[in-house]
Amino acid sequence: MRSLPYVTGAAAAVAAVVLTAVPAAAEDSDSGFTIKDPRITESSGLAASRAHPGVYWTHNDQDEPRVFAVDSRTGETVATVTLSGVGKPRDMEAISVGPDGNVYVGDIGDNLNGSWDHVWIYRFPEPKALGNITVRATQFTVKYADGARNAEALMVDPTTGRVYIASKNEDGGGLYEGPATLSAARTNVFRRIGEVPWVTDGAFSPDGKELVLRSYFSARGYEWKGRKLGADHRVSAPIQGQAESVTYTLDGKALMFGTEGEQSEVERVALGKDSVSGGGERKSPSGTGSSAAGGGSDKNTFTYGLIGLAFATALVLGVKRLLRRD
Repeated sequence: MRSLPYVTGAAAAVAAVVLTAVPAAAEDSDSGFTIKDPRITESSGLAASRAHPGVYWTHNDQDEPRVFAVDSRTGETVATVTLSGVGKPRDMEAISVGPDGNVYVGDIGDNLNGSWDHVWIYRFPEPKALGNITVRATQFTVKYADGARNAEALMVDPTTGRVYIASKNEDGGGLYEGPATLSAARTNVFRRIGEVPWVTDGAFSPDGKELVLRSYFSARGYEWKGRKLGADHRVSAPIQGQAESVTYTLDGKALMFGTEGEQSEVERVALGKDSVSGGGERKSPSGTGSSAAGGGSDKNTFTYGLIGLAFATALVLGVKRLLRRD
C-alpha cells in the first residue's frame, strides 16, 4: 500500500547509515537481494519458501491473483503462480508458508480503515517444481469479531498451522487469531488476543518460539508460547523507503526486510545481541512503555526514525547545494 511517501535513493542510503548498521550476510544463509522483475513494483509481502531453499515468495498489493517466486542469489523471478478459483483481489498485503506445505496469501488490506465487512485469505500448495503455472486455490472469507479493520500482516504458526492477522492502526492495532482450521464453507471469525503497535508485516520464527512484527521505522520481537504474546524486545531493522515486509530465512539465522517500488531491495539482518535470538531488552506486554501495549518504545523509535530521516535528507540536500555552488 502507498501510505508513506517514497524516500529518495540518496536520502534513504544516508538514513540507513545514520540509523542502522546492517550486519554482513553469513556465508551459510541467504543474502540480501534486489527484486529485478519489472512486474513487481509493490512487493507487499515476503515469505521464505520451505520447498525451495533460497527462494522467496512475494506479490503486488493491487494486482491479478498471482504470486512470484524470487531467487535470492540472483534477484530473478523463477516462478509466476496464477491462482484460479478465487475472485479479483482487492488489496493483497501479506504472504506466509505454513507447516502443511501450503502458501497463504492475505487479501486483507483496507485503506479506508474498515470499509470492507469481510476480507479473504487464499491458500494453495507450494509447487514442487518452479515455473510459470496456474494452480487451483482455496478462498477463505474472514471477518473480525470486533468489526472491520485494516491489516497488512498475516502469519501462520509453524507448529500449529493456525493463522494470525495483525491489524494496522497508528494508535496501535490488535493481534487476531483464526479458528483452529479454516473453512471454505463458512465465514472464519478472527478474534483479538493481544495488542500490538503499528504493524506493516510480521513473521514467526521457524521454531515457532518468536513472533516479529515490523513497522515503517522499527521492529519488535515477542516471545510466543501458549498462543499468547510474551515479553518483547527490540529487533534491528533497516530504514527503507516503504517498509512493507519481513520474513525469517529458512534456517532462522536472519530476518529479511522488504520494501515496495521498482527494483526494490530485500535487506538481510543477522540475528544478534539486540535481535530475536540474542534476547536483548525484554519487556512484559503489559509493562510501562512496552510497544506490545501499542505505544511507548515503538512510538519513540518511530519518532527518532523521522528525526534521523529528516537529518539525512537535509544532509543530502546540503551536499547537493555545495556541489552546485562549486
